[in-house]
Amino acid sequence: MKRIISLVALGTLTACSAAGPIMRPIHEDLHSARADGFLNPSIELSFGKSEITGKNLGTWVSNKKTNSVNKDASAACQIAFLSAVKSLQDRAVREGGNAVTNIHSFYDKVPEWSETTYRCKDGHLMSGVALRGTVVKK
Repeated sequence: MKRIISLVALGTLTACSAAGPIMRPIHEDLHSARADGFLNPSIELSFGKSEITGKNLGTWVSNKKTNSVNKDASAACQIAFLSAVKSLQDRAVREGGNAVTNIHSFYDKVPEWSETTYRCKDGHLMSGVALRGTVVKK
């Protein structure tokens, strides 16, 4: 009997874990207290479609997840988003670039272009953000 109850509880927890996608504000999360001192201020960021000026050093994807247990969706998504942005900035440094342009959501390999929002897949246990951007040397 305990085994059946455990399996039912596990099934319910799994069903609840897929809370779904939410859209979060880019500007708010980039200028949050959590972002201060975490992101590299010397690497310029540009969200949405824009003309690439400078030398194109390649397009890269960053897919970051975070534990969302005991966190509200906005906090979990913000952590994953900032980690993804930082990863793109680190790639720019490694490639000799000084900017990341055309940054857009790329969750499940589906591009979503926006200058104001990004997609976060929020779940009961994990939240994730995937971003794709082009590293350039201006």
